[in-house]
Amino acid sequence: MKPIDLYDVLIIGSGAAGLTVALQLDSSLRVALISKATLQGGASWLAQGGIAAVIDKDDSAEAHIADTLAAGAGLCHEDAVRFVVENGPGAVHWLIESGVDFTRDEEDANYHLTQEGGHSHRRILHTADATGKEITGTLVERALAADNIQIFEHHCAVDLVTQADKSSRKIRCTGAYILDINSGDVELLQAKSTVLASGGASKTYLYTSNPDGASGDGIAMAWRRGCRVGNLEFNQFHPTCLYHPKAKSFLITEALRGEGAILKLPDGTPFMQNFHGDAELAPRDVVARAIDHEMKRLGSDCLYLDISHKPAEFIIEHFPTVYQRCLDFGIDITTTAIPIVPAAHYTCGGIVVNTKGQTDLRNLYAIGESAFTGLHGANRMASNSLLECLVYAQAAASEINQLNNQIPQPDFVRPWDESRVEYSDENVVISHNWDELRRFMWDYVGIVRTDKRLQRAQHRINLLQKEIQEYYSNYRVGRDLLELRNLATVAELIISCALQRKESRGLHYTLDYPKLAPIAKDTILVPINFAGQDVIINLD
Repeated sequence: MKPIDLYDVLIIGSGAAGLTVALQLDSSLRVALISKATLQGGASWLAQGGIAAVIDKDDSAEAHIADTLAAGAGLCHEDAVRFVVENGPGAVHWLIESGVDFTRDEEDANYHLTQEGGHSHRRILHTADATGKEITGTLVERALAADNIQIFEHHCAVDLVTQADKSSRKIRCTGAYILDINSGDVELLQAKSTVLASGGASKTYLYTSNPDGASGDGIAMAWRRGCRVGNLEFNQFHPTCLYHPKAKSFLITEALRGEGAILKLPDGTPFMQNFHGDAELAPRDVVARAIDHEMKRLGSDCLYLDISHKPAEFIIEHFPTVYQRCLDFGIDITTTAIPIVPAAHYTCGGIVVNTKGQTDLRNLYAIGESAFTGLHGANRMASNSLLECLVYAQAAASEINQLNNQIPQPDFVRPWDESRVEYSDENVVISHNWDELRRFMWDYVGIVRTDKRLQRAQHRINLLQKEIQEYYSNYRVGRDLLELRNLATVAELIISCALQRKESRGLHYTLDYPKLAPIAKDTILVPINFAGQDVIINLD
């Protein structure tokens, strides 16, 4: 990879958040867009359910705000919630103007709106059950056609580059070292502004609905360079992933439950009414814990989700992706219940940002699942995440457009030096550490926690960190090593956040502290090299 020269904006991540930032930037700005796999390889592409926005005349912004605050269990930042909800319809209309084709009702040609857990109204726009594919595919087409956007597929970030900003006495970000996964070469990409849109960290867990790239890269890199992180103890476990030995990470959309699917025990008995008044439409954390409880009580490998009581034509029309995928594994959902298990799905915490997506590090932004905006609180409400991506991406792009001419050129930075490292033939070490980390995170830092489990996990991660750092210092980097390093960093942060929360709230449930604390507080971790502090700069 040979960068031509300096970029105005470097965007790390090519999902809905990264693509929206790229397309909202002024066309005069030179943009580098980094994609770890293909442009279609991220979590946004796999999103089934939809995007929540107040479109229906019988709905209201206040109702959407109230629903989000309720789902967040007292930890949502109301200013962030209001910012996202009120800017939501405009963001959706931008998608429509960009060419996104949402499903419409056959009777009146209005957009078909579905309802998911936590929502009091039907406000979820969708494209059948493949909304992420439709949105991402449309944005990819526009990005490929844009002359100012240079796309690097099969590249991943190694670390951010920082320099002292003489005018503000703060540290600023001036780009990143980027690995060409195919060639193994590491190059320096410098930019006036850098955007982390690299997704969440659900691959920290053994079972997840996320693609392989969800290794918390942005969160780990920002932490290493002095950015605060917050609320990483809140990991959302999607209640319903397909349970099948050959079905890797296939999520069964919550929209099925929105359209009447029923959760059942192996003997066919419904059970959600025993856990929440809204039964199947209860918030995800309640549903996931209920399934986990019943599985452990019965010693069952899985439970079941049944929509077979609905007409076959309805099921096939509304859920073609789920229908076909299950059929590939010999499961006809029009006649048979779907075997399901919970799986790590969404990272509610992340890098601390403001409403413009700015982090503690000057000229560094974080958007989407990498960021902690305050929108989700202790539990993300269904289909708010795509909305958050769009609204914060547009806000960040607007800020960058305004500031770009005022940002000084980065100073010279030395190229990546690997003269004292060597090739490794011990990839089994990486594989073993990866597997061990994800297993003890699942066992000790999963849906239900205790202090003893968390302390065991902390002990294990401390030992792993030493092994990984020794390996990183002596061998040439590759994607697997970089992801392992980042996963270990984020796992340590998750455990630290979880140990600090002495209550059960939202997605964090601990047997040692089953009740709510009287005051709801965020868990904010501050690194030793905090980027918000003044630095001593030698002006000679």
